[in-house]
Amino acid sequence: MKNYKRIIIKIGTSVLTNGGPKLDRPKMINIVSECAELHRKGIEIIIVSSGAVAVGKERLGFPELPATMASKQLFAAVGQSRLMQVWEQLFEIYDIQVGQILLTRSDIEGRSRYLHARDTMDALLGQKVIPIINENDAVAIEEIKLGDNDNLSAMVTMLADADLLVMLTDQPGLFTSDPRKNPDAKLIAEVSNIDEIADVEISPSQTGLGTGGMITKLKAADYARRAGADVVIAAGGAPKIITRIFREESVGTRFRALSTPLESRKRWILTRSSPGKLIIDSGAAQALIQNGRSLLPAGILSVEGDFRRGETISILTIDGEELARGIARYGSDDLDHIKGKRSEQITEILGYFYGAVAVHRNDLILLSE
Repeated sequence: MKNYKRIIIKIGTSVLTNGGPKLDRPKMINIVSECAELHRKGIEIIIVSSGAVAVGKERLGFPELPATMASKQLFAAVGQSRLMQVWEQLFEIYDIQVGQILLTRSDIEGRSRYLHARDTMDALLGQKVIPIINENDAVAIEEIKLGDNDNLSAMVTMLADADLLVMLTDQPGLFTSDPRKNPDAKLIAEVSNIDEIADVEISPSQTGLGTGGMITKLKAADYARRAGADVVIAAGGAPKIITRIFREESVGTRFRALSTPLESRKRWILTRSSPGKLIIDSGAAQALIQNGRSLLPAGILSVEGDFRRGETISILTIDGEELARGIARYGSDDLDHIKGKRSEQITEILGYFYGAVAVHRNDLILLSE
């Protein structure tokens, strides 16, 4: 059995409300009780909690408002403080303090703010305080949103250098096909490689309570396992589910961590959005995958998007598959001028030189790793 030391527990809205419109406090106290038991054993716990919007709707008497960003922010602003109050009251039963951290994409993607967020989290854990994290929906706009709390939980897993991510949802795990349509669908107990489930039929969530579905959870699981964490997707309503996952019992669907966790800098690269794309030829793709090389301008076929030097970009094959992600040594305009050219021609073409490579190997993550 693995010796997990720091775990992230992501709790979806459908779990917190038990499928209803309001918080299910008996359900929440069961979760808190399990967390308290692990906390007493010295396990560091971080909770990524959905539910602010649902709580805001409840507090305001479920008003009929337009489905706009402003309405969602209104509900989140009202609900977030109440949600934290409930968590605080429940954890106080076990004499455990909690602390709130609200994040947006800019807190994760900016290197300085990323480090500050990590330091805050470490400081809370150092004082035996359980951080409760949510996206700052009350102020976040599309440009700075992380998207959903599945994605947020993966980012927090990387940020906190956790070794286990537990994603509690309204489903028992990942099935071979949609169990709501196919009674013969079987639960997939373990996934060691994402390619193993490429043909699995995945349907979107039908609860209407949260923003994520199984697809977002699979993407989050893939990110987190690259950072060296095991990931388990399981039913939040199952008895003692967190304890059983911690003991590595066969519940839910478990995704095994990659054997070599990403080092801190590359973990940060993976958390950043990609404003641009480089389409590369087969020779460059082979050099990246098989030979562990940097990406040279000569292997670039086309440049898409508008990005500056130092921004994270996606590297795609001719077929459109995202092969890697890395930090650009040159901006999009520069790369458009030097694509397909030899490195020794860069100074002649641009009039300056930031190095022989478009993306250095040390600043690059292969997504097939």
